[in-house]
Amino acid sequence: MSATSSTANAAVLARLLAAIERELPHAVELRHRLHARPELAHAEHETAAAIAAALPVACETAAGTGRLARVGPSGGRPVAVRAELDGLPIGERTGAPFSADAGAGAMHACGHDVHMAALVALVRAAHTLAEESPSPSLPAPLPAPLLAVFQPSEEAYPSGAQQLLEPLRAHAPVAIVAAHVHPELPWGSLALDAGPVNASCDAFELVLAGEPAHGAYPHRGRDPILALAQVVLALHAQFGRRIDPLHPATLTVGVLEAGSAENVIPAQARARGALRAYRPEDRRALRALVEEVTAGVAAAHGCSASIELTPGEPALANDPGIVARTRELLGAAELALAPEWRSCGSDDFAFFSALNANMNTPIAMGFLGLHGAEGFAPRPLHHPELLVPDAAVGALARAQAALYLAAAG
Repeated sequence: MSATSSTANAAVLARLLAAIERELPHAVELRHRLHARPELAHAEHETAAAIAAALPVACETAAGTGRLARVGPSGGRPVAVRAELDGLPIGERTGAPFSADAGAGAMHACGHDVHMAALVALVRAAHTLAEESPSPSLPAPLPAPLLAVFQPSEEAYPSGAQQLLEPLRAHAPVAIVAAHVHPELPWGSLALDAGPVNASCDAFELVLAGEPAHGAYPHRGRDPILALAQVVLALHAQFGRRIDPLHPATLTVGVLEAGSAENVIPAQARARGALRAYRPEDRRALRALVEEVTAGVAAAHGCSASIELTPGEPALANDPGIVARTRELLGAAELALAPEWRSCGSDDFAFFSALNANMNTPIAMGFLGLHGAEGFAPRPLHHPELLVPDAAVGALARAQAALYLAAAG
């Protein structure tokens, strides 16, 4: 970023942050309402209505419950800023005054309520600046339009991000950015690194069919449980021989299902799992590994195998230019730069990278630290006792503002 553009961005950021500060009481109250009434993927009807009612501009409906809202200059390609609408199928145990009813079996255990409230604060602040009369003594109110993307279904397939690709193509964003809370990073810091920061994720389901038999006469059957047990062991053993140990990747078998009686060899056994990788070549290797090992081990046991692979999100790779420009603005946004942070977690935000191939739309996501915030009890994401502090609404809005301005630059 040139010295001139950096100075101009810093001046706009200062005015934007002051406007955000004025919006925070409203945003925190909105966060409480959203947290108390979580809705699951593709069913975020009340959530979307609450967001639309809180915005100063009309919303476009997209991907079912998704909402798009544009503020700022009428011309030019916008910078898209994304927040997620959905909660998780988890009973809340935080004890907060605005806690969701535990009996409802849903809660915002990943901070999406904070992300939404922060983005509403940013949109309202940007709208205030855009409506001001231009002055020769002040920089342009906003360097580019801001397109707020309130995305459904981040936590479940089909992915809301994937479903928003076509509506976003119509807006031709110059970049798409986002920020996500994270309880393991220091409070008030933003982890923002160039290149891959999250892994791809594919799901698989294996069904091994054998020949049922009485447990007293195992030789008359073909045991799919024994075969599946060997498949699970072989998958993990071969994983270490197919993937470079210096390449981030994981293989998880999280579900095993078989049988109905202790003395019966059943007709089939089932397993479900997930594959994660940073590199496309490792992603392909893991898919091939599951198919080859499962079919081979099943055949060795006299069983047949049905293998279903469900492709998920690609790896999330941050654009180096957006990262570098955002880092220059962190101090002005009252945020510190966190230590390098990469993980084998995944986020369907990565689907937006498809727009980069034909529209030159880079993406970047930062991670806002919560550890050490006043009153915050450390809990991992997706935990029934995770309660993101209200102060994170303002911190995340400042991170979103810095990312927006960096992408516009």
